[in-house]
Amino acid sequence: MDKPAPIGVFDSGYGGLTVLKEIVQKLPQYDYIYLGDNARAPYGNRSFDTVYHYTLQCVKWFFEQGCSLVILACNTASAKALRTIQQNDLPKIDASKRVLGVIRPTAEIIGNFSSTGSVGVLATQGTVASDSYPMETAKFFPELTVYQEACPMWVPLIENNEHTTHGADYFVKKNLHHIFEKGENIDVLLLACTHYPLLKDKIVEYMPVGVKLLSQGEIVADSLSEYLRRHPEMEARCSKNGQRIFFTTDSTGDFDNHAALFYGDDVRSQNVDLGV
Repeated sequence: MDKPAPIGVFDSGYGGLTVLKEIVQKLPQYDYIYLGDNARAPYGNRSFDTVYHYTLQCVKWFFEQGCSLVILACNTASAKALRTIQQNDLPKIDASKRVLGVIRPTAEIIGNFSSTGSVGVLATQGTVASDSYPMETAKFFPELTVYQEACPMWVPLIENNEHTTHGADYFVKKNLHHIFEKGENIDVLLLACTHYPLLKDKIVEYMPVGVKLLSQGEIVADSLSEYLRRHPEMEARCSKNGQRIFFTTDSTGDFDNHAALFYGDDVRSQNVDLGV
């Protein structure tokens, strides 16, 4: 058996750090390696094939670091690449390793929060186009109606540190207006992009009273905790020294400056060249 190694956490950029933050808070004893593919971000507007190719390459990199378990803390990668990697690639690479995403854990519980049977999903264009949330949610809550709204300006606003400005208000109000036009009975709103929690204050300000806002960090952390409890053989393969190591495919200085905003603490990253 492989010696214990860190849990890998992957995102196309910074957003997955909001998930890692909650995972570390829930499960601080484990070691984690984070990789942000910032050189090729954003993934949200890229084709299925491109996202799959990039994501698989990064998953293989985690495996080369010894990781047995990798979390795709990225909705676009989870929507466009996870299923193919799980079904086609893992059996060929190493059937004992696991790659998990953020969509299924969310779909498993989102219906528990709704009393009207209508939920809204705010996401990137790529995640919306994949229809992953309606399809996955239907497996657990077939009676639930899922309305989706692509918010293409939200990630650029956040990554350019414009998310607290009045300019951001226009786009938040616009997208919220659109989704509540589609489903006026929506009583749960899911932030289906790991960047979006940074806009939480503005979203709460402009959404209707009585609507519950969900972000994924805590959901994924709880799901991972339960997964490790149910799979002691995988839990034994995860090292436990409380270490966190950060990698980026782009500038480390730029990554570190942005990362603190998402992670809530100072980050010192290392550069990795994936050879592309």
